[in-house]
Amino acid sequence: MFIGYAAVAALLAFALSASAFLTFTRNPQIVGSMTKLDVPETWLPWLATAKLAGALGLLAGLAVPLLGGAAAVGVVLYFVGALITHLRKKDYAVAPVVVLTLLAVAALALRLLSA
Repeated sequence: MFIGYAAVAALLAFALSASAFLTFTRNPQIVGSMTKLDVPETWLPWLATAKLAGALGLLAGLAVPLLGGAAAVGVVLYFVGALITHLRKKDYAVAPVVVLTLLAVAALALRLLSA
C-alpha cells in the first residue's frame, strides 16, 4: 500500500505544484476560469498557497504518515469545494476537478491503509 501511496502522492503533488505555479503567475487560462466562477482575484495567492501546501504535505507524508493523511484530507476538501463552486455556477466542465478529487481520495485511502 505504501508504494501505491507514494505513486499517487507524487502524481498529485506534481499536479498541485503545477497548478499552484500557474495560479501564482496569473496564467490567463487560470484567471479566466476563476473569473468565470466569480472567484475574486485577491483569493488567487491564497488558493495557490493551499495547493502548494497540499503538495508539500503529501510528499512529507512519505516520511510522516499523519502529515500525509492530514494533507490528503485538506486536498480532498479543497477539490470538493472547487467542484461545488463549478456546479453552483452551472459550469459542468469538471472532469479535471473530479480526477484530482479522486486522486486525493485515493491518496488518503492509501495513506490510511499503509500506516
